[in-house]
Amino acid sequence: MRIIENLSHEEQPVEILARKAKKLRSREISLVKVLWPNHGVKEATWEREEDMQALYPELFED
Repeated sequence: MRIIENLSHEEQPVEILARKAKKLRSREISLVKVLWPNHGVKEATWEREEDMQALYPELFED
């Protein structure tokens, strides 16, 4: 966890739970379901895979 100047904090994702592709008009977007610390599986969020790879490349290493 990183503390930011305005006393908020940034949580680091724990793991990728699932993947899916969403069709938007003529293009397809890859999404990943992300589990965050201190949140249950029901609170996991769908995020763009491209964004998550840029911010957290360690989640995608095998």
